[in-house]
Amino acid sequence: MDSFDKGHDAEVTAESLGLRHVLIVGGSAELWAGRNQDRWLESARELSAAASAYGVKWLTLRPYGALGERPVDVDVDHVVRLESCGVVIDPTSDGRQRLVDAFRSIGEGPINEASVAGSLYEPADGEPDLVVICGKNDRLPPSLVWELAYAELVFTETEWISFAAQDLVAAVAQFGRRRRRFGGLDA
Repeated sequence: MDSFDKGHDAEVTAESLGLRHVLIVGGSAELWAGRNQDRWLESARELSAAASAYGVKWLTLRPYGALGERPVDVDVDHVVRLESCGVVIDPTSDGRQRLVDAFRSIGEGPINEASVAGSLYEPADGEPDLVVICGKNDRLPPSLVWELAYAELVFTETEWISFAAQDLVAAVAQFGRRRRRFGGLDA
């Protein structure tokens, strides 16, 4: 998968994307809790293989959730180390709680953008470049407090339960056609 979207004028390659970390958000607490370990590992392997074709080193999966919702108890290790890329299964859907937990884990160390990001995404080595939101695009997930600053958002109509490699490839293709401004505006 060196390139995609052959009809696009500028050919985009995995190297030109600069994707290191992708976050996929979708599904309710009920859907997450209902997945067994085999299904989690099957999804992790499939999505990890698709992501690694674009040079992605980390893939994070997180429920869409609701504000105040407790973390989901999932039947799988929260970090799955695969040959292609690491997969973090983050069951905390309340972004505010994730920030509180990150600040607590920093402790007495310096609190700055790098330390907060490091705490939020550990063991991943950086913030997500791309956030894929599964389902309707009528509101933002409450789990995305920190990520809204600089990550590119791609909404997909595919529901979480059906999200597969081809959906991730389509989201990456859409990401590849954008000019990232990292929160800035065009002059």
